[in-house]
Amino acid sequence: MGTRRKSRELALQMLFQADMGRQSAAEVRRTFWAERHNVAADVRGFAEDIFRAALERGADIDALIERHAEHWRMERMAAVDRNIMREAVAELLGYPATPRAVVINEALEIARKFSSPESVQFINGVLDSIGRELEKEKA
Repeated sequence: MGTRRKSRELALQMLFQADMGRQSAAEVRRTFWAERHNVAADVRGFAEDIFRAALERGADIDALIERHAEHWRMERMAAVDRNIMREAVAELLGYPATPRAVVINEALEIARKFSSPESVQFINGVLDSIGRELEKEKA
């Protein structure tokens, strides 16, 4: 598994812990990394960057996801799915140099590992729609 994929998976796990445990970012970091002493610095750094971006822009990210996930509120989505999308949208916003297709593909691979086949299709549709909107805004 590549460095970036591992970072994305760790960021997802951190977001999931914050979401489900209703924990602060500081609490998540303290407990999360206490159990993962052997994570390489570059892997941890990118995971931290995505986690921070997702939390700092959380309200905007959630609004964007809800707008593109027709008839779905965030609290009705599966926790894994909404956090995969949060992680991906944070990366789309925070790392515009990373190609949209790469970010979406990585999110889909992570969804295949951590979620259901139906969720992969849902996540793909929402992220593709968000990605197209962000591309239009850049142009």
